[in-house]
Amino acid sequence: MDSASRLWEIDCARGIAILMMIVYHTVFDLSIFAICPVEAVTGFWKYFAYATASLFLIIAGISLVISHDRAAGTLSGFALTRKFLIRGAGIFGLGLLVTLATYLYLHEGYVVFGILHLIGVSVMLSPLFFRFGKWNILAGLACIAAGYCIAGTSGPAFLLPFGIMPPGFASVDYTPLFPWFGMVLAGLGIGSYLYPGGTRQFTITPLPAFFTRPLSFLGRHSLLVYLVHQPIIILLLGLVTGTKVL
Repeated sequence: MDSASRLWEIDCARGIAILMMIVYHTVFDLSIFAICPVEAVTGFWKYFAYATASLFLIIAGISLVISHDRAAGTLSGFALTRKFLIRGAGIFGLGLLVTLATYLYLHEGYVVFGILHLIGVSVMLSPLFFRFGKWNILAGLACIAAGYCIAGTSGPAFLLPFGIMPPGFASVDYTPLFPWFGMVLAGLGIGSYLYPGGTRQFTITPLPAFFTRPLSFLGRHSLLVYLVHQPIIILLLGLVTGTKVL
């Protein structure tokens, strides 16, 4: 999407999600490295993390609708589907790099199926759901409900992408299709309602540039920020506190 056709409110919302992610991961690192006695996986911070992931995934769903509807003007059939298969495979590949990096760094608790894996698979699955438009909101709610029904279910490791875990499984980022694909589906439904044809169907008053410009910058470069922010946070915490983090 070129700069002239970008929707500033989508970039800003994604930028807010990026800031929330940075805040949470800073708190998480303070906890995991025992720098500060904060409970990052329970209470307020647990739900803050849920809200951050939900915002990311809903925006991802909305963005998929915009991208699909705009591309449908020049592409159709398998050519249109291939666009999302290739994009999703690329994001999933970056998820595999995160798996490798966290395995080498952490050994235990490394990322097996995190949010990049989820987004990659969701993008590849999205061509199956574009046709349902606003009904994807109901499909998303059903997916979320299914996730809560199977939560805590034990099973073989190959079922990890679906929310079924082997006994003793632990990961610093586990975002299975159930329930989290439901957030993407909800985004598809919301996007079909708010941005049919890939254009904004409502009026919104532009916010001051000093507020939107930095958020939009983060939103436009969200994938790069996601990939580099944790190493930077860990390095800075190590330098500032003198804690051994490597």
